Order: sequence, then C-alpha cells, then structure tokens
Amino acid sequence: MSARHVDPMLAETIDSVLGDRRGRPVNDRGAPYFDRDLWASLTDLGFARLTTPEASGGSGAEWPDGAYLIRRLAFHALDVPQVEHDLLAGWLLDRTGLPAAEDGGVDTVCVLGVDGRGAAPYAAVADRVILVRPDGDGWRVAVVAPADLVLGHGTNLAGEPRSTVVDAGPMRGVPVERLLVEDLLLRGALARAAQISGALERAVELSIEHAGTRVQFGRRLADFQAVQALITDAAAETTLARAAVDGAVDLAAARDPGLPFAVAAARSCAGHAASVVTRNAHQVHGAIGTTAEHDLHKSTTRALAWRNEYGHLHGWDDAATTMAVTAGGEALWPLLLFHLRSPVRGWAPGLVPGPKAGPFAGPDDPREPAGTASRPSSEAGDR
Repeated sequence: MSARHVDPMLAETIDSVLGDRRGRPVNDRGAPYFDRDLWASLTDLGFARLTTPEASGGSGAEWPDGAYLIRRLAFHALDVPQVEHDLLAGWLLDRTGLPAAEDGGVDTVCVLGVDGRGAAPYAAVADRVILVRPDGDGWRVAVVAPADLVLGHGTNLAGEPRSTVVDAGPMRGVPVERLLVEDLLLRGALARAAQISGALERAVELSIEHAGTRVQFGRRLADFQAVQALITDAAAETTLARAAVDGAVDLAAARDPGLPFAVAAARSCAGHAASVVTRNAHQVHGAIGTTAEHDLHKSTTRALAWRNEYGHLHGWDDAATTMAVTAGGEALWPLLLFHLRSPVRGWAPGLVPGPKAGPFAGPDDPREPAGTASRPSSEAGDR
C-alpha cells in the first residue's frame, strides 16, 4: 500500500478524483448516501473493478492498488461499496465462474452462518447479492437478486448501509471448497483493516489542523504539552496500524501462506489504534468534533464500525495469539517477521461461520467492544 507498490499515475488519478468529492452532504436522516455519481466515475475509470481479473471484465490490478484505493476512499469518508463489489464479489465471481455484474451495477457478498443468516453490506442499494452458504460438509455460492431475499435493512455506527439476510430460501449455486470461503473472509478482514487505517489517518490530520489553528487562553492548542501528547500517541498508533496493514497487503499480493497471521496482526493493530485515535482526536477537538457539520466523526465512527466487521477486535487478538502459540518456538520469530513460508495453523476453525469462537463469533459475544453494533433504521427488519 506504500507508494513504492502503487503506480504513481494511478495514485495521482485516485487522489484527484476522490479529493474533489470530500465533504459531500449527508441525507436528511443523517446517514451518508450512496454516491452514485462517484460510483459512475469509478466505473468509467475502471476503478469499480480495479482488482477484478481482466478475463472477468476488470482492470486486473493487484492488492496494493486495491488497498490504496479503499484506504483513500476511507480517508475522504466516501460512501461507495468498493470493497464489496470489487475485492470480494469480483474476486469470488472470477473464482467460481459466475457472471459479473453489468457496468454500473453493484454486487455485494453475504456469507451465511449455519443459522441461515448473514451480514450483507450495501444490499439495500445492490443489484445482486453473492450468497455463500454452508451445504453439508461443503459450501455453495449463488447470485441472488435482493428482491428474492428476506432482508432487514439498517446502518452501521457510521450510517453506512448495512443489511442482514434473514431468510435466503432455497438456493442451488455452485459448490466450492471451504478454503475458498476462508480466503474470502480473509480478504474482507484485510480490506476492513486498510479502511480503518485510512480513516485514522484522516482523524490525525484533522487533529493536527485543529490544534494548529484553535486558540485557547491566548495560545494555540498545539502549544500545550498535553495536546501534543494526545496527537503524538494517536499518530504513533496510526503509523503502527498502517505498517501492519502494509505488511499484510504485501503478503496478500505475494500469495504468501503466512497471510492469516499477517491479517490477524493488522486487524489487531488497527482495532486497538481505533480506540486510542478516537479518544485522543475527540479530546483535542472537544465538542465540535461530534457535531454533524464537522468531519471528525465521519472518520472515527467508521473506524469503530469497521473493526467489528469481518471479525471483531478480541476475536482477532485471540486468533493472532492462537497462531503464535501453535507455531511453536522455532517458527515464532519467522512468523512475527512475516517470513514464515509454510501455511499457518490454528486460525481456520474460528474464522468461518459456526460456533462462537475466534474472530467471527456472533455479535452477542460478551467480549465484543461496546458501541460498535449495527443499528436498524426505522423500517428495518430484525437485525
């Protein structure tokens, strides 16, 4: 995700397109709308399917390019389903041979649990839902129209469209192996970590700007040592999260078998950083940071919401610990350096939907961080 991995012209184009759209208005319910104009621009530029293979109608870019795009979208708090449509649905459709969406359309992905329910981000605005469902000892993938599903619509903490598949009904689809489902969930988890890092970078930038211009008691806030400490801690946590994400993205691009541990480390670092950055940034800003007119809450609420999607903070902490213990003494140091060249053991049982263990435990897990649950809209079904 660093500059050395991303084509400079691509990065410049992304920043030019996205920078012009920062600060778009919100709708009258306080939730960011789905920016269809931006989505049309991303489609025209080939960005909506940036990492989808060319054989499936995409641009064929690699993980670093895709991670850069979603991080910058998160930095600018722009509301489009890039992760769901490209990094997840596009990848899954290519692997299964199922048809891609028409240009300008929106695909999202839903991995159903053993109870037949599952989270479906952006299903309220999607044209298709790519369902992944347990089927005996295996799994099946099918393309379904949202109208054919029983959905409960709502939003996450940041007001982004979030839905729950309450009843998927019968489905045929194509059979897939468990490993493909594990890879899909790892991709989603890494994508959320990249998004969190982008949101935290914006929160730190806003804090620096505010402290440098706001005057209290005849002095800039930046001149107070306590404020300097708050911003320094936030910046350090953000840098750590970014480094962990960069390492995981590099391993994803290389298709390294040590990727599960790298993703767990990235999610753990990003999740804990979200707590520190949110607390410190809002202390620096005071009450103004919570107002609808200010940009800060757009970054902090997203970071807190995303750390509970595709696994939650304590689950990823547990997964990283389990992998480290399972690796044993000789393999521990290579594992920590992301130099392990053999498959990581000990993470998969808790990753795919099932019993309440590991990063994908249900939302009623008592260890789940407070304040990050999805919230239904007034017309939403059962969440």
